[in-house]
Amino acid sequence: MTNQPYEPYEGQQGHQGQQGYDPYWQQAYEDPHAAQQYTQQWQGQTWETQMQAPVAPAAPAAADTAYLPPQGYEVPQGYEPPVYQEPVPVYEEPAPAPAAAPEPVAAPSGDYGPATLGGNSRVTDAQRARLEGRSPIIEPGMQPAALTAVLGLLLSGAAAVGSYALLVPLVLLQAVTAAGWFRLNGMWPARQGIALAFLGAIVADVALLAADRSPSAILGTLGVWVLLCLVLQLRSHADPDERMYGLMATVASSALAIVAAGYLAASADAVSVGAVSVAVAVLARALPLPTPASVVVSLLAAAGAGIAVGGMTGLGAEGALLGAGAGVCALIGHRVASYDYPSRFVHFTAGVALPLAAAAPAVYVLGRALG
Repeated sequence: MTNQPYEPYEGQQGHQGQQGYDPYWQQAYEDPHAAQQYTQQWQGQTWETQMQAPVAPAAPAAADTAYLPPQGYEVPQGYEPPVYQEPVPVYEEPAPAPAAAPEPVAAPSGDYGPATLGGNSRVTDAQRARLEGRSPIIEPGMQPAALTAVLGLLLSGAAAVGSYALLVPLVLLQAVTAAGWFRLNGMWPARQGIALAFLGAIVADVALLAADRSPSAILGTLGVWVLLCLVLQLRSHADPDERMYGLMATVASSALAIVAAGYLAASADAVSVGAVSVAVAVLARALPLPTPASVVVSLLAAAGAGIAVGGMTGLGAEGALLGAGAGVCALIGHRVASYDYPSRFVHFTAGVALPLAAAAPAVYVLGRALG
Protein backbone atom coordinates (compact mmCIF):
# COMPACT_ATOMS: atom_id res chain seq x y z
CA MET A 1 0.00 0.00 0.00
CA THR A 2 1.25 3.41 -0.89
CA ASN A 3 1.56 5.87 1.98
CA GLN A 4 -0.06 9.13 1.13
CA PRO A 5 0.58 12.29 3.00
CA TYR A 6 -1.96 13.39 5.65
CA GLU A 7 -4.04 16.27 4.62
CA PRO A 8 -5.63 18.05 7.51
CA TYR A 9 -9.24 19.17 7.15
CA GLU A 10 -10.47 22.57 7.90
CA GLY A 11 -10.50 23.04 11.66
CA GLN A 12 -7.17 21.31 12.25
CA GLN A 13 -5.04 23.68 10.26
CA GLY A 14 -3.99 25.59 13.37
CA HIS A 15 -2.61 22.52 15.04
CA GLN A 16 -0.76 20.97 12.14
CA GLY A 17 2.42 22.81 12.53
CA GLN A 18 2.71 22.54 16.30
CA GLN A 19 1.73 18.99 17.31
CA GLY A 20 1.29 17.10 14.11
CA TYR A 21 -0.95 14.15 13.67
CA ASP A 22 -2.27 12.71 16.97
CA PRO A 23 -4.80 9.87 16.81
CA TYR A 24 -5.79 10.36 20.49
CA TRP A 25 -6.54 14.01 19.89
CA GLN A 26 -8.69 13.13 16.92
CA GLN A 27 -10.63 10.54 18.94
CA ALA A 28 -11.17 12.99 21.81
CA TYR A 29 -12.31 15.62 19.42
CA GLU A 30 -14.83 13.30 17.84
CA ASP A 31 -16.06 11.80 21.20
CA PRO A 32 -15.64 14.09 24.23
CA HIS A 33 -16.45 11.22 26.66
CA ALA A 34 -13.81 8.88 25.26
CA ALA A 35 -11.05 10.32 27.43
CA GLN A 36 -12.82 9.37 30.61
CA GLN A 37 -11.94 5.70 30.18
CA TYR A 38 -8.26 6.53 30.55
CA THR A 39 -8.74 8.82 33.54
CA GLN A 40 -8.90 7.63 37.17
CA GLN A 41 -12.13 8.78 38.77
CA TRP A 42 -12.81 9.06 42.55
CA GLN A 43 -16.23 8.21 43.87
CA GLY A 44 -17.26 8.86 47.48
CA GLN A 45 -19.18 11.13 49.82
CA THR A 46 -18.26 14.74 49.80
CA TRP A 47 -19.25 17.61 52.03
CA GLU A 48 -19.38 21.32 51.82
CA THR A 49 -16.78 23.30 53.71
CA GLN A 50 -18.91 26.43 53.76
CA MET A 51 -22.38 26.74 55.22
CA GLN A 52 -24.91 27.98 52.79
CA ALA A 53 -27.85 30.11 53.97
CA PRO A 54 -31.26 28.49 53.46
CA VAL A 55 -33.11 29.71 50.49
CA ALA A 56 -36.19 31.65 51.59
CA PRO A 57 -39.36 31.02 49.67
CA ALA A 58 -40.12 33.74 47.27
CA ALA A 59 -42.92 36.08 48.30
CA PRO A 60 -46.01 35.60 46.28
CA ALA A 61 -46.30 38.05 43.54
CA ALA A 62 -48.83 40.75 43.86
CA ALA A 63 -50.37 39.58 40.67
CA ASP A 64 -51.10 36.16 42.23
CA THR A 65 -53.14 37.64 45.11
CA ALA A 66 -54.84 40.33 43.15
CA TYR A 67 -58.48 39.96 42.34
CA LEU A 68 -58.92 38.42 38.93
CA PRO A 69 -62.20 39.12 37.22
CA PRO A 70 -64.01 36.12 35.77
CA GLN A 71 -63.03 35.18 32.27
CA GLY A 72 -65.27 36.35 29.52
CA TYR A 73 -66.34 39.59 31.23
CA GLU A 74 -64.98 43.00 30.67
CA VAL A 75 -63.82 44.98 33.68
CA PRO A 76 -65.47 48.39 33.71
CA GLN A 77 -63.24 51.39 33.85
CA GLY A 78 -62.54 52.71 37.30
CA TYR A 79 -63.38 49.37 39.00
CA GLU A 80 -61.39 48.67 42.11
CA PRO A 81 -61.52 45.24 43.80
CA PRO A 82 -63.01 45.27 47.32
CA VAL A 83 -60.58 45.17 50.19
CA TYR A 84 -61.43 42.77 53.07
CA GLN A 85 -61.41 44.37 56.50
CA GLU A 86 -61.56 42.62 59.85
CA PRO A 87 -64.86 43.31 61.66
CA VAL A 88 -64.38 45.44 64.74
CA PRO A 89 -66.30 44.02 67.76
CA VAL A 90 -68.67 46.49 69.29
CA TYR A 91 -69.46 46.11 72.99
CA GLU A 92 -73.10 46.43 73.79
CA GLU A 93 -74.46 46.53 77.30
CA PRO A 94 -76.84 43.61 77.97
CA ALA A 95 -80.45 44.56 78.10
CA PRO A 96 -81.97 44.30 81.59
CA ALA A 97 -83.88 41.08 82.19
CA PRO A 98 -87.63 41.52 82.22
CA ALA A 99 -89.21 41.39 85.63
CA ALA A 100 -90.79 38.06 86.48
CA ALA A 101 -94.51 38.07 86.35
CA PRO A 102 -96.17 37.54 89.73
CA GLU A 103 -97.35 34.05 90.36
CA PRO A 104 -101.09 33.79 89.89
CA VAL A 105 -103.04 33.23 93.03
CA ALA A 106 -106.01 30.96 92.91
CA ALA A 107 -109.35 32.24 94.03
CA PRO A 108 -110.37 31.27 97.55
CA SER A 109 -112.14 27.96 97.63
CA GLY A 110 -112.85 25.19 100.05
CA ASP A 111 -110.73 22.65 98.14
CA TYR A 112 -107.32 21.61 99.37
CA GLY A 113 -104.27 21.91 97.16
CA PRO A 114 -101.69 19.16 96.79
CA ALA A 115 -99.17 19.30 99.63
CA THR A 116 -95.60 19.24 98.34
CA LEU A 117 -92.24 20.11 99.87
CA GLY A 118 -91.48 22.55 97.07
CA GLY A 119 -94.83 24.31 97.29
CA ASN A 120 -97.50 24.59 94.64
CA SER A 121 -99.13 27.32 92.64
CA ARG A 122 -102.39 27.10 94.56
CA VAL A 123 -102.79 28.90 97.85
CA THR A 124 -103.95 26.44 100.46
CA ASP A 125 -106.30 27.26 103.28
CA ALA A 126 -103.48 27.17 105.84
CA GLN A 127 -101.33 29.55 103.78
CA ARG A 128 -104.25 31.89 103.25
CA ALA A 129 -104.96 31.83 106.98
CA ARG A 130 -101.36 32.79 107.78
CA LEU A 131 -101.48 35.66 105.29
CA GLU A 132 -104.68 36.90 106.87
CA GLY A 133 -103.30 36.60 110.39
CA ARG A 134 -105.52 33.70 111.40
CA SER A 135 -104.59 30.32 112.83
CA PRO A 136 -103.28 27.86 110.22
CA ILE A 137 -104.80 24.89 112.04
CA ILE A 138 -107.46 23.20 109.93
CA GLU A 139 -109.86 20.75 111.48
CA PRO A 140 -110.25 17.47 109.61
CA GLY A 141 -113.98 17.97 109.24
CA MET A 142 -116.98 15.71 109.33
CA GLN A 143 -115.95 13.09 106.77
CA PRO A 144 -112.74 12.01 108.58
CA ALA A 145 -114.69 12.12 111.85
CA ALA A 146 -117.28 9.79 110.37
CA LEU A 147 -114.54 7.37 109.27
CA THR A 148 -113.05 7.51 112.76
CA ALA A 149 -116.46 6.73 114.23
CA VAL A 150 -116.91 3.76 111.90
CA LEU A 151 -113.48 2.37 112.76
CA GLY A 152 -114.17 2.88 116.47
CA LEU A 153 -117.45 1.01 116.23
CA LEU A 154 -115.66 -1.83 114.43
CA LEU A 155 -113.12 -2.03 117.24
CA SER A 156 -115.87 -2.02 119.85
CA GLY A 157 -117.88 -4.76 118.16
CA ALA A 158 -114.85 -6.94 117.35
CA ALA A 159 -113.63 -6.75 120.97
CA ALA A 160 -116.92 -8.24 122.14
CA VAL A 161 -116.39 -11.17 119.72
CA GLY A 162 -112.81 -12.07 120.62
CA SER A 163 -109.14 -11.21 120.35
CA TYR A 164 -108.65 -12.64 116.87
CA ALA A 165 -111.68 -10.75 115.56
CA LEU A 166 -110.20 -7.59 117.03
CA LEU A 167 -107.06 -8.07 114.93
CA VAL A 168 -108.83 -7.11 111.67
CA PRO A 169 -109.81 -3.52 112.51
CA LEU A 170 -106.70 -3.14 114.67
CA VAL A 171 -104.33 -3.95 111.80
CA LEU A 172 -106.22 -1.49 109.61
CA LEU A 173 -105.85 1.17 112.28
CA GLN A 174 -102.12 0.53 112.59
CA ALA A 175 -101.55 0.75 108.84
CA VAL A 176 -103.40 4.05 108.56
CA THR A 177 -101.51 5.38 111.58
CA ALA A 178 -98.10 4.58 110.07
CA ALA A 179 -98.96 6.18 106.72
CA GLY A 180 -100.72 9.19 108.22
CA TRP A 181 -97.86 10.22 110.48
CA PHE A 182 -95.34 10.37 107.64
CA ARG A 183 -97.78 12.30 105.48
CA LEU A 184 -98.47 14.68 108.35
CA ASN A 185 -94.74 15.47 108.52
CA GLY A 186 -94.53 16.18 104.79
CA MET A 187 -92.56 13.00 104.05
CA TRP A 188 -94.22 11.28 101.13
CA PRO A 189 -93.68 8.81 99.67
CA ALA A 190 -91.83 7.19 102.57
CA ARG A 191 -92.38 3.55 101.76
CA GLN A 192 -89.46 2.25 103.81
CA GLY A 193 -90.48 4.16 106.94
CA ILE A 194 -94.15 3.22 106.60
CA ALA A 195 -93.27 -0.43 106.04
CA LEU A 196 -90.93 -0.41 109.05
CA ALA A 197 -93.54 1.15 111.35
CA PHE A 198 -96.27 -1.20 110.16
CA LEU A 199 -93.99 -4.22 110.59
CA GLY A 200 -93.33 -3.16 114.17
CA ALA A 201 -97.07 -3.03 114.81
CA ILE A 202 -97.54 -6.54 113.41
CA VAL A 203 -94.69 -7.85 115.55
CA ALA A 204 -96.27 -6.27 118.62
CA ASP A 205 -99.62 -7.92 117.82
CA VAL A 206 -98.03 -11.33 117.40
CA ALA A 207 -95.98 -10.90 120.58
CA LEU A 208 -99.13 -9.96 122.53
CA LEU A 209 -100.99 -13.03 121.39
CA ALA A 210 -97.96 -15.23 122.10
CA ALA A 211 -97.51 -13.69 125.59
CA ASP A 212 -101.18 -14.01 126.52
CA ARG A 213 -101.78 -10.28 125.99
CA SER A 214 -99.09 -9.19 128.41
CA PRO A 215 -98.20 -5.47 128.07
CA SER A 216 -94.51 -6.34 128.36
CA ALA A 217 -94.69 -7.51 124.73
CA ILE A 218 -95.56 -3.95 123.67
CA LEU A 219 -92.70 -2.43 125.67
CA GLY A 220 -90.22 -4.99 124.39
CA THR A 221 -91.24 -4.49 120.75
CA LEU A 222 -91.11 -0.73 121.16
CA GLY A 223 -87.56 -0.83 122.54
CA VAL A 224 -86.31 -3.16 119.80
CA TRP A 225 -87.91 -1.06 117.08
CA VAL A 226 -86.43 2.20 118.32
CA LEU A 227 -82.98 0.60 118.21
CA LEU A 228 -83.68 -0.80 114.74
CA CYS A 229 -84.78 2.61 113.44
CA LEU A 230 -81.62 4.16 114.87
CA VAL A 231 -79.36 1.60 113.16
CA LEU A 232 -81.09 1.99 109.81
CA GLN A 233 -80.84 5.77 109.91
CA LEU A 234 -77.15 5.62 110.79
CA ARG A 235 -76.57 3.60 107.63
CA SER A 236 -78.18 6.30 105.51
CA HIS A 237 -76.02 8.53 103.28
CA ALA A 238 -78.30 11.56 103.58
CA ASP A 239 -77.39 14.84 105.21
CA PRO A 240 -77.25 14.87 109.03
CA ASP A 241 -80.31 17.09 109.29
CA GLU A 242 -82.32 14.86 106.98
CA ARG A 243 -81.22 11.76 108.85
CA MET A 244 -82.28 13.24 112.18
CA TYR A 245 -85.62 14.32 110.72
CA GLY A 246 -86.19 10.87 109.24
CA LEU A 247 -85.17 9.19 112.49
CA MET A 248 -87.65 11.16 114.56
CA ALA A 249 -90.47 10.59 112.08
CA THR A 250 -89.77 6.85 111.87
CA VAL A 251 -89.53 6.42 115.63
CA ALA A 252 -92.74 8.39 116.25
CA SER A 253 -94.67 6.52 113.57
CA SER A 254 -93.47 3.15 114.85
CA ALA A 255 -94.29 4.10 118.44
CA LEU A 256 -97.84 5.18 117.56
CA ALA A 257 -98.48 2.04 115.51
CA ILE A 258 -97.10 -0.22 118.24
CA VAL A 259 -98.88 1.59 121.06
CA ALA A 260 -102.16 1.12 119.16
CA ALA A 261 -101.78 -2.56 120.00
CA GLY A 262 -102.89 -1.58 123.51
CA TYR A 263 -106.46 -2.33 122.38
CA LEU A 264 -105.40 -5.95 122.08
CA ALA A 265 -103.84 -5.96 125.55
CA ALA A 266 -106.83 -4.28 127.26
CA SER A 267 -109.96 -6.09 128.42
CA ALA A 268 -112.83 -6.48 126.01
CA ASP A 269 -115.18 -4.27 128.07
CA ALA A 270 -112.63 -1.46 128.24
CA VAL A 271 -112.08 -1.62 124.48
CA SER A 272 -115.81 -1.49 123.80
CA VAL A 273 -116.32 1.55 126.08
CA GLY A 274 -113.19 3.39 124.94
CA ALA A 275 -113.69 2.92 121.19
CA VAL A 276 -117.29 4.12 121.30
CA SER A 277 -116.32 7.10 123.45
CA VAL A 278 -113.66 8.12 120.92
CA ALA A 279 -116.14 7.84 118.05
CA VAL A 280 -118.70 10.05 119.80
CA ALA A 281 -116.09 12.61 120.90
CA VAL A 282 -114.69 13.04 117.38
CA LEU A 283 -118.15 13.42 115.87
CA ALA A 284 -119.05 16.09 118.44
CA ARG A 285 -115.76 17.88 117.79
CA ALA A 286 -116.57 18.12 114.08
CA LEU A 287 -119.77 20.07 114.74
CA PRO A 288 -119.69 23.74 113.61
CA LEU A 289 -119.23 25.22 117.07
CA PRO A 290 -116.66 27.57 118.61
CA THR A 291 -113.54 25.73 119.70
CA PRO A 292 -114.02 26.00 123.49
CA ALA A 293 -117.65 24.98 123.27
CA SER A 294 -116.80 22.16 120.86
CA VAL A 295 -114.18 20.75 123.26
CA VAL A 296 -116.60 20.80 126.21
CA VAL A 297 -119.35 19.18 124.18
CA SER A 298 -116.95 16.46 122.99
CA LEU A 299 -115.85 15.57 126.51
CA LEU A 300 -119.40 15.46 127.77
CA ALA A 301 -120.41 13.28 124.84
CA ALA A 302 -117.50 10.89 125.49
CA ALA A 303 -118.41 10.59 129.17
CA GLY A 304 -122.05 9.98 128.29
CA ALA A 305 -121.08 7.29 125.78
CA GLY A 306 -118.92 5.67 128.44
CA ILE A 307 -121.84 5.54 130.85
CA ALA A 308 -124.13 4.13 128.18
CA VAL A 309 -121.76 1.41 126.94
CA GLY A 310 -120.51 0.73 130.49
CA GLY A 311 -124.05 -0.04 131.54
CA MET A 312 -124.21 -2.70 128.83
CA THR A 313 -120.91 -4.20 130.03
CA GLY A 314 -119.50 -4.88 133.46
CA LEU A 315 -118.05 -1.40 134.01
CA GLY A 316 -121.31 0.35 134.86
CA ALA A 317 -121.06 4.02 135.83
CA GLU A 318 -117.30 3.82 136.00
CA GLY A 319 -117.40 3.78 132.24
CA ALA A 320 -117.89 7.56 132.37
CA LEU A 321 -114.34 8.02 133.67
CA LEU A 322 -112.98 5.66 131.05
CA GLY A 323 -114.96 7.43 128.33
CA ALA A 324 -113.79 10.87 129.45
CA GLY A 325 -110.13 9.76 129.54
CA ALA A 326 -110.39 8.23 126.07
CA GLY A 327 -112.10 11.40 124.85
CA VAL A 328 -109.27 13.62 126.11
CA CYS A 329 -106.67 11.49 124.30
CA ALA A 330 -108.82 11.49 121.16
CA LEU A 331 -109.02 15.29 121.17
CA ILE A 332 -105.23 15.48 121.51
CA GLY A 333 -104.81 13.24 118.46
CA HIS A 334 -107.41 15.25 116.62
CA ARG A 335 -105.53 18.44 117.37
CA VAL A 336 -102.22 16.98 116.17
CA ALA A 337 -103.82 15.90 112.89
CA SER A 338 -104.98 19.49 112.31
CA TYR A 339 -101.41 20.74 111.87
CA ASP A 340 -101.06 20.15 108.14
CA TYR A 341 -100.44 22.28 105.09
CA PRO A 342 -103.15 20.91 104.22
CA SER A 343 -104.06 17.83 102.34
CA ARG A 344 -107.20 15.77 102.37
CA PHE A 345 -104.99 12.72 102.41
CA VAL A 346 -103.60 13.85 105.76
CA HIS A 347 -107.09 14.23 107.17
CA PHE A 348 -108.16 10.87 105.83
CA THR A 349 -105.13 9.12 107.36
CA ALA A 350 -103.76 10.98 110.38
CA GLY A 351 -107.11 12.65 111.00
CA VAL A 352 -108.84 9.28 111.12
CA ALA A 353 -106.21 7.21 112.92
CA LEU A 354 -104.58 9.52 115.48
CA PRO A 355 -107.63 9.96 117.77
CA LEU A 356 -107.99 6.19 118.12
CA ALA A 357 -104.23 5.47 118.33
CA ALA A 358 -103.70 8.13 121.02
CA ALA A 359 -106.55 6.75 123.11
CA ALA A 360 -105.16 3.18 123.22
CA PRO A 361 -102.88 3.69 126.29
CA ALA A 362 -105.68 5.38 128.23
CA VAL A 363 -108.06 2.52 127.42
CA TYR A 364 -105.57 -0.05 128.69
CA VAL A 365 -104.54 1.84 131.86
CA LEU A 366 -108.02 2.95 132.88
CA GLY A 367 -109.48 -0.43 131.99
CA ARG A 368 -107.01 -2.19 134.30
CA ALA A 369 -107.56 0.38 137.06
CA LEU A 370 -111.36 0.24 136.90
CA GLY A 371 -111.80 -3.42 136.08
